Amino acid sequence: MIINHVVFHVIPERQAQFLEEIKPLIAASVAEEGNFSYELYRHTEQENDFIMVETWRDPEAVTAHNTSEHFKAFAAKAGTFLSAPLDVKVYNGNLV
Repeated sequence: MIINHVVFHVIPERQAQFLEEIKPLIAASVAEEGNFSYELYRHTEQENDFIMVETWRDPEAVTAHNTSEHFKAFAAKAGTFLSAPLDVKVYNGNLV
C-alpha cells in the first residue's frame, strides 16, 4: 500500500479557487481503480495550508493516477493558486 501526504501552500486570496478546482480531482480520484482513500484536510494552525492524504493499492495505481486526465488538468492550474511548490511525502504501508 502506498500512502501520499501532499501539502498545498495556497495563496490566501485564491483559497476559494483552490477549493473549487480540487473538487473534481477528489471525485475522480476516489473512483479510480486502486484508490483506497483520497481526503483533503485544512491545517489547524496554518490556515492557508491543506494536506491531501492519499492511500493507493500499489505503485501502479499511483502511476495511473498521476497520468490521468483529471490529475493533469488540476496540475495545469495549480500554479495559479499555490504560493510554494508541493510538499510530497510518500510512505509504504501494510494492510493489517
